[in-house]
Amino acid sequence: MKAIYIEQFGGPEVVQFGDLPDPAPGPGQVLVEVHAASVNGADWKVCAGTYASRGNQFTFPVIIGRDFSGVVGAVGTGVDDLKVGDEVFGVLEAGRNGTYAEKIVVGAAIIAKKPAGLSHVNAAALALIGLTATAAIENCLKLQSGETILIQGGAGGVASIAIQIAKHLGARVITTASGPNQPYLRSLGADQVIDYTTTDFTTVVSGCDAVLDTVGGDVALRSFKVLKPGGRAAFIASGAQAPTPERSDVTSLRPAATRARAPLERIMELHKAGAIAVPPIKEYALSDAVEAIRISAARHLQGKLVIKVRD
Repeated sequence: MKAIYIEQFGGPEVVQFGDLPDPAPGPGQVLVEVHAASVNGADWKVCAGTYASRGNQFTFPVIIGRDFSGVVGAVGTGVDDLKVGDEVFGVLEAGRNGTYAEKIVVGAAIIAKKPAGLSHVNAAALALIGLTATAAIENCLKLQSGETILIQGGAGGVASIAIQIAKHLGARVITTASGPNQPYLRSLGADQVIDYTTTDFTTVVSGCDAVLDTVGGDVALRSFKVLKPGGRAAFIASGAQAPTPERSDVTSLRPAATRARAPLERIMELHKAGAIAVPPIKEYALSDAVEAIRISAARHLQGKLVIKVRD
């Protein structure tokens, strides 16, 4: 099968396109013929060796990619709720990579059937960012109607979905973005958009019930300043552990995007209800995935990049 993979850690120059052996499903698994895989921030970090430096184990060659949409091509023993020909989407098991390929194997219990009216490209675009956003907003922060939330880095994939879920729940949403992205974020429902290139958000925001940070670094640490006493903040760009606040009256959280069928079905429930829309998408062929990884690594992206593996 054709795949995008690395045989050593490094920048985009180490990414290869070539042939690797086809996988075969084991007990409880299905083989999926991949039609689309989305590009996520985790992908270029895998290439760079960021996760390896944190103690994660990798065996080369490493195929890139974490979420997908496709068609079941074979079924392992013990699988009775999916069959060959079913259209499915989902995210690989935590810590696994491999969706930038023509075929993958994945546990049947953690993927879901793709709605018939949604394209493979759109389903792949929603999978991991939807899983992460719902985990952060609904399960971790437990955002309530009438609360105010600051979402850092609003134009990114997870943040853009989080904005929509927060508005669906009845919250007031403040977000940060560069000037050109502000109209897009207002179209998603953001009540206030702060241009981080001209304004320090800590000077214009205060008294928030919650924060979702998707940026990391100094932005993450300064985000505690805008919380009211008793507020809580969730972080998805600060490593495996949430940063420690200097304040004792706020809570710092690290969302867990659980791989399971029910959360994936929740994403599609929200999409069907009109609560979340598919983000703007730029498509790349599998052979051009290295360029998509390069763009993702630059971290100034509106919407999603999606690898179209097959028609």
